[in-house]
Amino acid sequence: MGVEGPEGVSGLSESHVSLPLLHRGKVRDLYDAGPDTILIVTTDRLSAFDCVLPDPIPGKGRILNAISRFWFARSTGLVANHLSERPLASVVPDAAERARIAERAMVVRKLRPLPIEAIVRGYLAGSGWKAYRQTGRLGGVPLPAGLRESERLPEPLFTPSTKAEPGAHDENIEWAEAERLLGRDVARAVRDVSLALYIQAASHARARGVIIADTKFEFALDADGSLVLIDEVLTPDSSRFWPADSYAPGRAQESFDKQYVRDYLETLSWDKRPPAPALPPEVVRRTVAKYEEALRRLTAP
Repeated sequence: MGVEGPEGVSGLSESHVSLPLLHRGKVRDLYDAGPDTILIVTTDRLSAFDCVLPDPIPGKGRILNAISRFWFARSTGLVANHLSERPLASVVPDAAERARIAERAMVVRKLRPLPIEAIVRGYLAGSGWKAYRQTGRLGGVPLPAGLRESERLPEPLFTPSTKAEPGAHDENIEWAEAERLLGRDVARAVRDVSLALYIQAASHARARGVIIADTKFEFALDADGSLVLIDEVLTPDSSRFWPADSYAPGRAQESFDKQYVRDYLETLSWDKRPPAPALPPEVVRRTVAKYEEALRRLTAP
């Protein structure tokens, strides 16, 4: 059972809204808000290695929501998004109930999600670095020899993955498999829009001292078959954010994202299967600070 306490003290592990619950994901709780809309509440849950950790990160859901809304607003010239025009008050009329979730909530359109995660990599890190060391390739694309960890790629690459069921791990796939899953035209649209979103965001972030090493997008199709950006966008949960002033290829980088938690978990003798271990208070505090720093830098005027 989750804990709903004062933000900054215990965090919000589970939301409770007077609507039919559709699904509790790794981070987001989804509620049925009528025939055409869904209420998404972003909790303070944190997942790593596809496991939800037992300790919430206080304020994390509010930060993720604010960052996603910022990028949704900036990207409307590239792709439509799932935000509905319905006000939250029409979905959650009780003022007290609404106040508890207001900064974490989005009212979105009901859409048909696509069965892949659209990953764009601008730098060699994480599983991309591992794949390159093993094969010299990334997402099936041959790369120059001699690249170092965290090195900038010659150009951003679209490297999709599957969407795993709860408890399973996402798997990287090559372009041919993406075409098989989505169809050629939709796969190309997802690739082209993902690359355009990344390039636009990377330029914005670099001007504010942040390198976006890689990121993950999710898409759906609307009733007309048009592509729609959904879920979260360019957050510390879905991206690697590095401080530009300390960037140096050839090593792992400092970050404003959940890589800090992954790195801590790698020091433990945990097999990356549930149940996940508890986080020490200091790791929780430092994670909150990193997420707040990402919000401050990325959304600065």
